[in-house]
Amino acid sequence: MIRVLVVDDQAMVRSGLTMILDAEEDVEVVADADDGTTALTAVKEHAPDVVLMDIRMPTMDGLTATRSIVEEHPDARVIVLTTFDSDDYVYEALRAGASGFLLKSAAGDTLVDAVRVVAAGDALLAPEVTKRVIAQFASGKAARQESPDPEAIGDLSQREVEVLQLIAQGLSNQEIATELFVEATTVKTHVSHILTKLGVRDRVQAVVEAYESGIVTPGR
Repeated sequence: MIRVLVVDDQAMVRSGLTMILDAEEDVEVVADADDGTTALTAVKEHAPDVVLMDIRMPTMDGLTATRSIVEEHPDARVIVLTTFDSDDYVYEALRAGASGFLLKSAAGDTLVDAVRVVAAGDALLAPEVTKRVIAQFASGKAARQESPDPEAIGDLSQREVEVLQLIAQGLSNQEIATELFVEATTVKTHVSHILTKLGVRDRVQAVVEAYESGIVTPGR
């Protein structure tokens, strides 16, 4: 059973998300919270596997709460909820350790799939989100990078750099395999090496590093 904490300052949003998730046999909403402070308390009390986190909330915003949850409860995965055009802090939330983000307008099936993906230890990197949102929020930082920073990318091989660039475009392992004319298992191995060398825990954090280092630039 996947245990979920829903965090949003709007009661109607919390109710809607809870109704969708509780309808699934393998998902249970164990608690909800209306701001970051109560979210931290709920995480300690209920030990959720996945936290659906709104960004803009009173008392403590979702960015601060995400950072605290990731630091204090590394087993909990955070999915940031965004309205796409209005949340300027989504990229910062990813840097803080969120495992992905989801549009509040997403369909119910998309929400459920996102929770399952993140609970399984994968990162939520849908192509349309990766290409448009990450690039949008990375542009203020990565656009100033004139060339890749060797220290930031560690000792990645040329092939691993290529794989990382494709991950940043939102491609799945199978799609990367097709692009590079290799087996999907080979791509999986490359991804594992990339995460280890960069010292990050999932694909989202690897993409953040890709933008921060200048390996990938917004709009590419």
